[in-house]
Amino acid sequence: MRAIAIEEFGGPEKLRQMSFARPRPAKGEILVRVVSAGVSPLDCGIRAGELRDRLDCRLPLIPGWDVAGAVEDFGEGARRFRKGDRVWAFAGKPQVQWGCYAEYVCVPESAVAAMPAKLLFEEAAAVPLAALAAQQALFGKPGVGAGSVVLVHGAGGGVGHFALQLARHAGARVVGTGSGAKQPFILGLGAELGIDYAKEDFVVALRRHFPDGVDLVLDAVGGQTLARSYELLKPGGRLVSLVETPDARLAAERGTRAEQLLVEPDGEQLAAIGALFDRKVLKVHVQKIYPLARAAEAHRALEDGHVQGKLVLNL
Repeated sequence: MRAIAIEEFGGPEKLRQMSFARPRPAKGEILVRVVSAGVSPLDCGIRAGELRDRLDCRLPLIPGWDVAGAVEDFGEGARRFRKGDRVWAFAGKPQVQWGCYAEYVCVPESAVAAMPAKLLFEEAAAVPLAALAAQQALFGKPGVGAGSVVLVHGAGGGVGHFALQLARHAGARVVGTGSGAKQPFILGLGAELGIDYAKEDFVVALRRHFPDGVDLVLDAVGGQTLARSYELLKPGGRLVSLVETPDARLAAERGTRAEQLLVEPDGEQLAAIGALFDRKVLKVHVQKIYPLARAAEAHRALEDGHVQGKLVLNL
């Protein structure tokens, strides 16, 4: 089968087209014929070798954990779907080697859900990892609900643009930080307040509108943005980072909680997210679709930091 893979860790130039044998689904897996694959910051981190201390990465390595396609074959015991069914999945696995930048990928059936009827493959491939991350961050214990105040850093990105919508759907009041160019996008997704971090101090701006602080900070930026977010949490509030390990001790001293989210594949949660798309509660923004052969170009665009929503590869 045709795939984009790396034989050594490094920059986007390490991604190149290769040929591999078509995989065979193991017990409890299904084989998906890939139509579209999402591109995420996680893919870039794996390609660069930045996550080797956290993930079991093996070479040669096909990146990609977001897939939309059709069921092709079944492993022993996998019988929830039929051949040809349109499906999507966050295809994360304990061993990182055989991902979705390929014509076929094997995925645990427990991670797979039927694709929403109202989404194209190119749209569906942009959803699973980012939407599950937003869902699991927002609705962990304690989860947000009506009247909660939520601050989303990196609100114009993949996870951020779903987090804004999911939080608003739950009745929360939402603030999003992002560049000036992304402010109309952030506000259009339901943020009550958008903060251009280049023009104003986000702590000062948020306190001006919400003097008591926020119930949840969802951080997709890290660094000083993460470090300064503790002071914005209400007592009992929660900080969730997608990009680095927060200081749980500092949070506890303030009567709050802090954690790093490691997203879990979950077919049932993905099915519930799909229902929100079919009801038009959620929408996905795909900034650009690349052919599979131009995966390196997609990685460069994502690492430049100016992407709104998601990027997708088409096979």
